[in-house]
Amino acid sequence: MKKQMKDPYFYCSLDDFRNIIISLSEMGYEIYGPKMTNQAITLGRISSDKDLPIGWADEQSPGKYNLKKRDDLAYFGYNLGPDSWKKYLFPPKEKLFTAVKQHNGLVMLRENMEPTTKMAFLGMRSCEIEAMFIQDKVFMQKQSSYDQYAKRRESLFVIAVQCTRSVSTCFCTTMECGPKADNGFDIALTEVISGSEHYFLLEVGSSQGDLFTKKLGLKPALHEQIAIANTLVEKNASSMQKKIGDTEGLHDMLLNSYDCKRWDNISKRCVNCANCTMVCPTCFCSAAEDVVSLDGNQSERWQSWESCFTLSHSHIHGGSVRQSASSRYRQWLIHKFGTWWDQFGSSGCTGCGRCITWCPVGIDVTEEIQQIQKEQYENNQ
Repeated sequence: MKKQMKDPYFYCSLDDFRNIIISLSEMGYEIYGPKMTNQAITLGRISSDKDLPIGWADEQSPGKYNLKKRDDLAYFGYNLGPDSWKKYLFPPKEKLFTAVKQHNGLVMLRENMEPTTKMAFLGMRSCEIEAMFIQDKVFMQKQSSYDQYAKRRESLFVIAVQCTRSVSTCFCTTMECGPKADNGFDIALTEVISGSEHYFLLEVGSSQGDLFTKKLGLKPALHEQIAIANTLVEKNASSMQKKIGDTEGLHDMLLNSYDCKRWDNISKRCVNCANCTMVCPTCFCSAAEDVVSLDGNQSERWQSWESCFTLSHSHIHGGSVRQSASSRYRQWLIHKFGTWWDQFGSSGCTGCGRCITWCPVGIDVTEEIQQIQKEQYENNQ
């Protein structure tokens, strides 16, 4: 994203909002955003505002997800569904290259050079933007460059939505990743519904967003409108209850937790389904598979999502390195909240809470960390 603009706030009516979708489509963007699918709010292709989950809200708790009708027609009156935006930048399955044997016996490699379509993400929350930043560190470093990811990322147009409500599994405040997005977007929307009024406060976050907003011909927002929108987000932040505890000492605490009894306690509940890694917006484990033609003259290498919860993930000669459920959960949690700092200079968690909601047995990562902290403290007394 480019530098922030001066006086970046504008009043955006519902008609203006619809025009955002129309204008992006006319500019050649494929727009992706939230929509209703099989009693859940998922991400998919958006062609108009009618595709959005208008008037729906979600209720979430450990292992539970439900939708309910709202008393209004809010476009973004929900929090998060099971999908994360990473599936568009880092697809679940993708061809990396093709190797073809030539008549002279030499092998020619053809990289996957499929044209990159410009994408616009409509409705990214602050925790999801922070997750995208984390994946940027993973896939856009020189030593681990992922060209297709970089191409998709560079042409991306981001429309953030500021969170004015949260569910019981959200803990973005304790991870300092929300609920307000301060950067990483081209434009950000705060939905305001007050009596008969229903509009958006639009904030410009990049030079690209500035040019786009000028084309829309929006009116500058009034100070009162800015204050109302900011108050909604601030109230949401102060109402968020879920915490991790001592985040300052979390890295060292986890690295010293190898022999904690809590890992065995978790393993009695964890079913190793890998749901937590599949819904996580930052997990990046992958596997490579070579698909060879019957005549042996051509081979394709495919990359697909993997999970550190599967036995095959750490399988080497002699078997799997992590054969117990406790060792696999321990590896995931310590990496996510501990050694990720050593690897990428940040936490691997943004507090979106998906791993809590979509765990079929309701394991709450914040509760487990607090119990490990408590056990460590008691052992040191």
